[in-house]
Amino acid sequence: MPEKRVTPITGWIIYKREEKDLTEKNYEIIRLLQVARSKGIDIQIISPDKFELIIDRHDNKSIVINDAVHQLPDFILPRTGSSSKYFTLAVLRQLEHLGVYVCNTARSIELVKDKLQCHQVMAFNNLPIPKTMLVKFLKDTKSVDTTIVAREIGFPAIVKNITGSKGSGVYLTESASKFKDLMELIYANNPHANIIIQKYIRNSHGRDLRVFVVGGRIVACMQRSSGDGDFKANFSRGGSTECFIVTPEIEWLAIETAKITGLDIAGIDLLFDEDGFKVCEANSSPGFRGLELAVGQFIAEQIIDYIIFRVLQK
Repeated sequence: MPEKRVTPITGWIIYKREEKDLTEKNYEIIRLLQVARSKGIDIQIISPDKFELIIDRHDNKSIVINDAVHQLPDFILPRTGSSSKYFTLAVLRQLEHLGVYVCNTARSIELVKDKLQCHQVMAFNNLPIPKTMLVKFLKDTKSVDTTIVAREIGFPAIVKNITGSKGSGVYLTESASKFKDLMELIYANNPHANIIIQKYIRNSHGRDLRVFVVGGRIVACMQRSSGDGDFKANFSRGGSTECFIVTPEIEWLAIETAKITGLDIAGIDLLFDEDGFKVCEANSSPGFRGLELAVGQFIAEQIIDYIIFRVLQK
């Protein structure tokens, strides 16, 4: 049996806002702080831009923040998700190298941030995903060959930015002509934009599943519905939520996706297909306000309890 710890566990939440600036829109951060402190954890929020990344093989016990040396915490909880910049990921990697438990790792965050790469990994591991295609702009027409898209993906089609969250940067194009107009608009604003096209899953129009995985175990599952006919069902965009019973298929897909992407904490989105489910995407910094409303206030507790377990096992 390991010796009983006598000093409090210390942790940092990596987030863009300081604690004094948090509002009700930062629900998840507030809940994580409340729960962690209720369990005796010494926790604080630190913005990525406060770090100075200085690499020195002679110092593996501290890091510079706001021009002052700080002792390393027991754990790091990144809440930057798809907005993680190169510098943020570099800081997380440095903390990992210094032996701090980082939940989730820079590598896993970087993987799921890139939706195309994530789908490549999932397809390679034989997970069911919507057929996906990377947009290739033609320099002469400044558009996309709609013939290939129609043949490989079909219309209607889903158009997505490679990065993005909470339904932002996701569009439904009903026809080849509307798709062409959208591509020309995107090209005019950013000819170097990275865009993917996905097969439209008709059975999942306006609804999907959010499965919350912590430490390789499903802690909650909910169905999200748009309620207004929109094809996007995100709770953050006004959708409704309700608890959903986890089937063996849902359990396998969610846990396997979290495992393949290396996420300790994951929000796995599943689409309703005619013969089962397809994995839409994996989220490294999933929101859980809607989930707590649907299943009760315990998601933050599950996250903090898992982190405590991992820290005490070191």
